[in-house]
Amino acid sequence: MAVYTQVSHDEAARLVTRLGLGELTTLAGIEGGIENTNYFVDTTRGRYVLTLFERLTAEQLPFYLLLMKHLAERGLPVPGPKVDAGGHVLHLVAGKPAALVDRLQGRHHLAPDAADCASVGATLAHMHEAGRDYAPAQPNLRGLAWWIETVPVVRPFLDAGQRALIDDELAFQQQVAASSAYKALPSGAIHADLFRDNVMFDRDPASDADADGDAIVRLSGLLDFYFAATDTFVFDIAVCLNDWCIDLESGRMAEERAAALVAGYDQVRPLTSAELRLMPAMLRAAAFRFWVSRLWDLHLPRDAHVLTAHDPSHFERVLRARIEMPWHPNLQRSVA
Repeated sequence: MAVYTQVSHDEAARLVTRLGLGELTTLAGIEGGIENTNYFVDTTRGRYVLTLFERLTAEQLPFYLLLMKHLAERGLPVPGPKVDAGGHVLHLVAGKPAALVDRLQGRHHLAPDAADCASVGATLAHMHEAGRDYAPAQPNLRGLAWWIETVPVVRPFLDAGQRALIDDELAFQQQVAASSAYKALPSGAIHADLFRDNVMFDRDPASDADADGDAIVRLSGLLDFYFAATDTFVFDIAVCLNDWCIDLESGRMAEERAAALVAGYDQVRPLTSAELRLMPAMLRAAAFRFWVSRLWDLHLPRDAHVLTAHDPSHFERVLRARIEMPWHPNLQRSVA
């Protein structure tokens, strides 16, 4: 998240009033991220997040916002968009399309353990299942077509070794996408950006403590759906594995956490043989997607009042690790 567009207190207050959410008490810009302008909004009736969309168009945005509404109505821990008297989820603030959504409780687990990863896997599977009857569709705007368009733009900034890697991987992913196995993969609405900082955990209100006296926590929120798309479910799993289940210094897979995440997912929505077979290729695809996008953000930056840049070399390491040491899930399924 970042601040590209300044929003005045009066502008935010008018939106809050129009949505019937009381009086605005606090407006604060949010640091971190790179795509949209974000503010914390506190009112006399609740706590919210205001997002102004800097790249997505008013035509594209209903897919994301209505997906969030769809999932929230089905019990997923997703920030529900606030609607006006006409039922509209998309608003106009400071000349930009905008949305105001619930601010979820909890905190990030930036050093996850296997239990956290299992919870993420299970919740992701529930999200995929809940989205099966979501009718709108939208291509992945950071998918293969975007890679083909963007690689030539970032390529001049790379050294010879990086150019060879980016060229070879793009060719490999084009071959995978053209295969019959890929075309058979289950697909639907996916998050496509479910990193550690897009998931919240909070104390479980139904339980005071575990056997050791520690507070029991549960996954309390999935955030930032603004890269969501209609794509393969296994790509979404791969995005999670590449962030939740790796050694951050080397990019290598942390296999205990990875096994827990996939097992948690599989218990809710059993993975198909095609998904298991193509998991190594999708792990490469997920690493490639974020390497290319971070190269693009680094070398073609936009002005922002608050901006935290991401290092593209991290996902270059992850991609090289996925190529050198492919990871295959080894599910222990019980036989009835």
